[in-house]
Amino acid sequence: MAFTPLHDRVLVRRIEGEDKTKGGLIIPDTAKEKPAEGEVIAVGAGARKDSGELIAPAVKVGDRVLFGKWSGTEVTLEGKELLIMKESDIMGIIG
Repeated sequence: MAFTPLHDRVLVRRIEGEDKTKGGLIIPDTAKEKPAEGEVIAVGAGARKDSGELIAPAVKVGDRVLFGKWSGTEVTLEGKELLIMKESDIMGIIG
């Protein structure tokens, strides 16, 4: 991909949830919530301290992460719907 996030920004692709409940009921598109789980596609170089020292990002390309429901800015790059968010919007890495 020809996009590199700057500073402490992260490019994330949402991972779509299941179309059925555990009981087997099919969830229509109108009732689905946006998934709050995704895969990191690209990572910026990191934030800088006041002294100018670089703080390395805690996430890396390929990590599965959880983020807030309304986190990030939705963008379309090369026909794919992605999110650009600050690393601080990410709540954690799924092991």
